[in-house]
Amino acid sequence: MRNLISITDLSVQESEDLIKTAYRIIEDPAHFAHVCDGKKLATLFFEPSTRTRLSFEAAMYELGGHVLSVAGAASSSASKGESVADTAKVVSCYADIIAMRHPKEGAPQVAALNASIPVINAGDGGHNHPTQTLADLLTIHREKGRLNDLTIGLCGDLKFGRTVHSLIQAMSRYTGVRFVLISPEELMLPGYVKHDVLEKYDIPYEETTDLEGAMPKLDILYMTRVQRERFFNEEDYLRLKDSYILTPKKLKNAKPDMKILHPLPRVNEISVAIDDDPRACYFKQVLNGKYMRMALILKLLEVEA
Repeated sequence: MRNLISITDLSVQESEDLIKTAYRIIEDPAHFAHVCDGKKLATLFFEPSTRTRLSFEAAMYELGGHVLSVAGAASSSASKGESVADTAKVVSCYADIIAMRHPKEGAPQVAALNASIPVINAGDGGHNHPTQTLADLLTIHREKGRLNDLTIGLCGDLKFGRTVHSLIQAMSRYTGVRFVLISPEELMLPGYVKHDVLEKYDIPYEETTDLEGAMPKLDILYMTRVQRERFFNEEDYLRLKDSYILTPKKLKNAKPDMKILHPLPRVNEISVAIDDDPRACYFKQVLNGKYMRMALILKLLEVEA
């Protein structure tokens, strides 16, 4: 039995196999419409979510399966003090696979250690978000035709941004990839990600506070929001929340084929004036996430399709 807690739980070959399956789903969705008949996905979301939860649920329905859903700790036995371990054991009696979002880092790992069915980490605190990274990989591959030889700018909240941490882990395994880390000093990439990933594998990177100065060199610009829910101090959030707002003016020196990604939700860090720019890919990213979650469910349930 396999789980997906971190993107590194998948080898590069396995990630590429998932991308190939996603392409097959895109090309022939009818072929996959009943491959999970009789299977049940439990979505356990103890933190607010729109895209990720609905994406998992849509993925399972489009594979012919069913969904059992918990949205919010208040509507579950967690509000009575039930542990993550016990919840995982209970839900294993009802479902065939679990997707869990939790505000505490490591909670999906605890669930995986106690469940008797596969567990997918759908985001744990400021730590990891591997299925968003799968969506990102498919988006980059569909838009650029490759995952190697790319300069990737990561902009905004790099400290608490779990999508950023997972994407760095994934893209660092490809040749010719370099990163430009764009953030306020207070929201710089954590030292453990720099040391354990970038420096450990000798991945070139630079840190800057200057988005416009970095723009001409980027093949991918990955924008993130400053996350109010990760701050202990409201004053710090208000001071930093508008650090980077992407506008058409700021794109004037960008490459014509640069692609703009964002894990969403967007607050105001990307102007709506950019939505019609052909370089904007963040709504395509949402759709790609559904395809990759479909591919992942098939893999973890060991369904041949």
